[in-house]
Amino acid sequence: MAKASKGGRRRTRNVMQKRARDRGLSTITRTFQKFEVGEKANVRLDPSIHKGLPHVKFHGRTGVVVGKQGNAYVLDVRDGGKTKRIIVKPEHLSKAA
Repeated sequence: MAKASKGGRRRTRNVMQKRARDRGLSTITRTFQKFEVGEKANVRLDPSIHKGLPHVKFHGRTGVVVGKQGNAYVLDVRDGGKTKRIIVKPEHLSKAA
């Protein structure tokens, strides 16, 4: 029997799938999104862009922008009882309501 993969994208068959109409690269405007420090942002993984992709367990979470690191944003996201700091590119973020 083969040994199970332990890669970063394991068990992501459904999370990393786009709907049929959304296949291919996403719009370029998602790359140019701006977020201010203290603003809330939703983590929405875009499987067509591999750079700046956070771990799959953060998909669907909402975090607070605490800084910028290069082109990416630093977010504080609650994971269980702890606050985790993740670095995410804007392609994988959306504005929170």
